[in-house]
Amino acid sequence: MVLPAETEERVKRRALIVCQEHLRKVLDLTRKVPQMIECFIKNDKAKARQLYNEIRVGEADVDNARRMVSQELAEIGAILLSREDFLRFANLTGEIADFAEGIAFRLLKIMEHNWNVAEDIKKDLLKLSEAVLETVLKLREIIMVLSYGSTKAMEKASEVEVAEQAVDELYRALDIKLLNCKLEIPALLLLRDVLQLLEDSADKAEDAADAARVLAFIM
Repeated sequence: MVLPAETEERVKRRALIVCQEHLRKVLDLTRKVPQMIECFIKNDKAKARQLYNEIRVGEADVDNARRMVSQELAEIGAILLSREDFLRFANLTGEIADFAEGIAFRLLKIMEHNWNVAEDIKKDLLKLSEAVLETVLKLREIIMVLSYGSTKAMEKASEVEVAEQAVDELYRALDIKLLNCKLEIPALLLLRDVLQLLEDSADKAEDAADAARVLAFIM
């Protein structure tokens, strides 16, 4: 509970800590996506199933962490006028975890059905997933420097934009490449879903960076 003596400065730090923990869990999950694609490249179904189960557990952990953010902000109450901004940041980053589960599920289904996918497509997919991970890593850097002033946070937010643009370029090139490949229709549809979810992950990271910009001004 918030004590009467607690200042807005103190409750801001409380809110920031729970958001940092939430994002840490999202990042842990995002790291597993390139690992899942490496299993896809090697056709290691056993490891892929293990990773998928870990991602599902991780997604539940992220949901719990997001609820903790909401609970913490509810307890803080009206003393923190900016609590909606913290909640928006948590909701945006939480969606990245949902996308990770969707990516892993679709890749596993392609493997289980033994649909043939060209090696160069798989390798390009790995590059795309690594670029997405880099975007989320850049996002984490923003939340870690929020306490040090808005200037530093703005610099880091610009780096998220650059990383997202790199994802966008890789996504567009691979999407066209997929359409020119001879793939079975189910595999093509699932892979295009995977591409879209990867791009959506980077887009959410950029949106979260915009939310962090707002937080930077009120910290």
